[in-house]
Amino acid sequence: MDFLKLVVATQNPGKIREIREILKGLNYVVIPIFELYPDFEVEEDGQTYAENASKKAIAAARLTGHMALADDSGLEVKALGGAPGVFSARFGGKSLPQSEKNRLILESLKGVSDRSARFVCVVAVATPGGQVKTAEGICKGSIGFKEQGSGGFGYDPIFIVEGYQKTMAELEPEVKNKISHRARALRKIREILSSLQDTF
Repeated sequence: MDFLKLVVATQNPGKIREIREILKGLNYVVIPIFELYPDFEVEEDGQTYAENASKKAIAAARLTGHMALADDSGLEVKALGGAPGVFSARFGGKSLPQSEKNRLILESLKGVSDRSARFVCVVAVATPGGQVKTAEGICKGSIGFKEQGSGGFGYDPIFIVEGYQKTMAELEPEVKNKISHRARALRKIREILSSLQDTF
């Protein structure tokens, strides 16, 4: 059986590595969209993770003619009313470096005792014909007091994973790929991809 192409609509190499690892064993070859269309960009103007993920996946599937996968995720901090949430990538301004975004979160929580938070991820898969399926994953934890760890990306260095005395950025890749919000969503997507491959 020939491998099916699965285009991943992200410019983030870290996400590509995670997705390839978690979807390993399926009858798909993962192709980052930037290898095909370096300037691919979709405005993430949805009000939910599912809207943004679906919009990107649909656009990538239509553009390439292949099955496409996209995700949208965010950090939700209880003391900040669930912010930055769906605006996580744009928190403090889209051009603000991630380390500064992390610093803003830490400063916002000075003197706050309840530092509980969670990562949420929705992964969408779209066919060239416009069929879309989504899956959600959640990882609970809390916000630390400083950046720790060099692994991962985004808000990983300030997010302490529930049940671990480590930030997401300090976890070994094999552990992260089992318990992260993206990993949990991707495991659900594995089943969807497995059923969709039979239709091609």
